[in-house]
Amino acid sequence: MILARALDATRRYGDVLALDRLNLDVHAGELVGLLGPNGAGKSTLVNLLTGVRRPTSGRVELCGGDPRDPASRRSLGVTPQETGLPGALRVGEVVDFVRAHFPDPLTKDELLARFGLSDLVKRQTGGLSGGQKRRVAVALAFVGRPRIVFLDEPTTGLDVEARHGLWNGIREFHAGGGTVVLTSHYLEEIEALARRVVVIGGGRVLADDTVAAVRGLVDIRRVSLTLPVPVPDLPGVVGTERDGDRTHLLTVDADRLVRDLVTRDVPFTELEVRPTSLEEAFLTLTAA
Repeated sequence: MILARALDATRRYGDVLALDRLNLDVHAGELVGLLGPNGAGKSTLVNLLTGVRRPTSGRVELCGGDPRDPASRRSLGVTPQETGLPGALRVGEVVDFVRAHFPDPLTKDELLARFGLSDLVKRQTGGLSGGQKRRVAVALAFVGRPRIVFLDEPTTGLDVEARHGLWNGIREFHAGGGTVVLTSHYLEEIEALARRVVVIGGGRVLADDTVAAVRGLVDIRRVSLTLPVPVPDLPGVVGTERDGDRTHLLTVDADRLVRDLVTRDVPFTELEVRPTSLEEAFLTLTAA
């Protein structure tokens, strides 16, 4: 079953083309990661699919209907990039307020425990740190037992421990059959959570596949080695990075690169060749 769909969806803001005839289907039970640089169209796509904006042309659907129809939105949970919480209310009071809008919500204790927020239940939201407010905002997306949740940059501003705590809550929802679409600048977050990766650039889908398949699309290898001298110019090298005495080279032909190093008598040790990371694949795709 398709829970969210974009069909030739185009969105303009004046002269700016944010989405360009984009097509996307999200099926029930999927955990989809949306990747793209700033301005790629990720947030615009989320806004269309959740009914915040209308497409300039094309069509979007949510749970089989119009995303702006309240009947379609009853099965929806959302955490946008920016959220505001009433500063005078306690966390538990905010949860109770949101719970009152749903016929069969999670209990307050269950929701707070799932996202590691039980110790904040009596804290006023105005006194929370930015990271704590973000954790509460993400948790609220799940309170109504939604069928599909959209999380736009859900862990921005969180430390590693808090980020992993939210990941566990998202995984628990997904394991129970829930559908998740998340955008993130933390590429390790997509690798840790998503089963399907959609790379967006220039308002279009550049890649739509598994994490491993997206890496394979760019056919790049990362060659790491210890070099006592500067690395010479070598054919086929598309990126170079220094990390202390280690040099990391991105290349489309690792075998040729190693042969060239040997042929040129370049002294190196501790050679390691591995597939590209999702971040490297992402940067290569969006730079194309």
